[in-house]
Amino acid sequence: MAAPILHRQGNEQRPLIVLDDFWSDPEALREDAASLKMGEIGPHYPGVRAEVPARLAETMRRRVAPLLATHFGLDPAPAVSEAYYSLVTTPPAQLAPIQRLPHFDGVEPRRIALLLFLGRGEQGGTAFYRQRGTGYESVDAARLASFKETLDAGVRHHGMPAPSYIAGDTPLYEQVAIQPARFNRALVYAGNTLHCAYLPQEVTLSTDPLAGRLTLNLFLFDD
Repeated sequence: MAAPILHRQGNEQRPLIVLDDFWSDPEALREDAASLKMGEIGPHYPGVRAEVPARLAETMRRRVAPLLATHFGLDPAPAVSEAYYSLVTTPPAQLAPIQRLPHFDGVEPRRIALLLFLGRGEQGGTAFYRQRGTGYESVDAARLASFKETLDAGVRHHGMPAPSYIAGDTPLYEQVAIQPARFNRALVYAGNTLHCAYLPQEVTLSTDPLAGRLTLNLFLFDD
């Protein structure tokens, strides 16, 4: 694994860590994903998923634990909450309304996301956003009500975005940063930051894990 690169993004300067060459054998992860039966899990993800073996997820958690202590003040590191191989498959025209907007994973302070890019070719990346009406780049419990009220008011005024993957600024959100995808690159960031997949038209949406936009998503959280 290469030396970590720390970014502090936007007005809130929230930390994000980039880890290149994260896994010693990423091809084995791709083959593992290809051997599993993927299906829809939850209403938000625009594709299919399969659970990552618990032992593998725990090994990854331990690998990033020292970085969470140093850069996020989380010592001990939160536990594994969920872990998936994820494959984007939904065409833009078929996106549900919730899938056209930036999102956050939860409001809790001990919630961390690790996103590992496992696709070949153009994979886009992950983009981070600021809600225009509030200026929020992250949403904690104290901000949740005003975030929702502002979103509802914005949708009433501007309407829902057309069916497409969000790219750049919109009437409701301002793009703060893009972290580009690269094979075997991991991004580590707080789960309550506003983010969304960045999927330009060049990204292949395939149902084949070895051909499409495959990622491994590790979610860490405990009380």
